[in-house]
Amino acid sequence: MEAVNIISIITIAFLGSFGHCIGMCGGIVIAYSSSKIDDSFNRQKKAISHILYSFGRVTTYVLMGVLFGYFGSLFSFDGQANTILRMITGLVMVLAGLSLVGQIKFLTLIEHNFASSSWYKKIFQTLIKSKSYKSFYSLGLLNGLLPCGFVYFFAITAANTASPIFGGLVMLIFGLSTIPALFSLGYFVSLFNKTGVRDIFIKLAAIAVIVYGVVELYKGYMLYMNNAV
Repeated sequence: MEAVNIISIITIAFLGSFGHCIGMCGGIVIAYSSSKIDDSFNRQKKAISHILYSFGRVTTYVLMGVLFGYFGSLFSFDGQANTILRMITGLVMVLAGLSLVGQIKFLTLIEHNFASSSWYKKIFQTLIKSKSYKSFYSLGLLNGLLPCGFVYFFAITAANTASPIFGGLVMLIFGLSTIPALFSLGYFVSLFNKTGVRDIFIKLAAIAVIVYGVVELYKGYMLYMNNAV
């Protein structure tokens, strides 16, 4: 992986987490914080609980990245397939960036929430009642499965690495970069709701996503031209 790609992933994921991720997963964070964490938790236990929840999400993302990286490797021998995959990645990122600022409904269309399904409800209700460390981690694992357009295009990036290892690394970096926003959500809810901070982060994330998408499209186009020669 190129250093610039790693920096881009961190930048996009970090900025996007303060906008899109808080909007998508903020409700769950607030729900488990209210139900599972009470006055009997000291600061250390609260911090550990939030970290375990985040690590659960990251674990799911890494497994997803390994899987997508593996499937991407099946096409690594085909230069044309790599070109198409890279251009799809770029296009998806441009569409996602435009969606973040409300220009189109791309992310809304692919984020079909299945949180209301019976199996999800059953597992969620069981975990939300428990106050064990294991339940926080398990709830994070479950949350990582929720449909999210932001996760989807990073998964496509993972597939574009054509490697289970690098695919997992892409999703690991993505997941870790989203932790600060969701970890601090419980302490700064009013800040994100009553000021334009969240909107600023969404716009910055959108710009970063669109720029990265355009770069990927350009790289895909150059690969296509080279293969065509």
